[in-house]
Amino acid sequence: MSIETPSAQFHANLLTSLIRRIEQRHTPGTRSIIGLVGAPGAGKSTLVEALLARLPHKAAVLPMDGFHLANCQLERLSRADRKGAPDTFDAYGYVALLERLRPAYQHHCIYAPSFERRIEEPIAGAIAIEADVELVITEGNYLLLDSHGWENVSAQLNECWYLEIDDTQRREQLIARHQHFGRSREAAIAWAEHTDEPNARLIAACKARADHIVQLTRE
Repeated sequence: MSIETPSAQFHANLLTSLIRRIEQRHTPGTRSIIGLVGAPGAGKSTLVEALLARLPHKAAVLPMDGFHLANCQLERLSRADRKGAPDTFDAYGYVALLERLRPAYQHHCIYAPSFERRIEEPIAGAIAIEADVELVITEGNYLLLDSHGWENVSAQLNECWYLEIDDTQRREQLIARHQHFGRSREAAIAWAEHTDEPNARLIAACKARADHIVQLTRE
């Protein structure tokens, strides 16, 4: 799982309110799927980790990033310089996996791909979602997008939350993450400005489709 800011801590009241929202909407003995959407660097993965540590029932995380197309496919499609854009993922494969995770499919373990940032490639079958998992939190950029196959995601979710954070803070976190995984500061800034920010604007335009807006602040 990617880490936006490893030492970041969310306000306890925020986490408590989100856990309560999950509990109020969850029926014991069934499986719920909650989507978390936010621009690159918003803190999606870090928030998921904080929620998982507090949830009383068995839960799992499914990052959308595991459905990145492999670099060889991006090269074939001439999209390598836009990696992270909506059409650089297998959106239909992601939706198909969400469909398998619905309650009718709880009789066996389901395996999902992850994304390894150190090599910038997806890893097949790296995530195991056991049959007794009652909550799946899936996080990513395009869960509310209405094109490129992403328009089919919302029907598979119980709810989808949009994470809102100060843009200056978000960009700083994003640049720090790029540096952490090997880019120079200059390269990190260039990638954030020319690749991530156009995607961030696209994601922000989908905010109205969310079931809940999460205002992120850090202690």
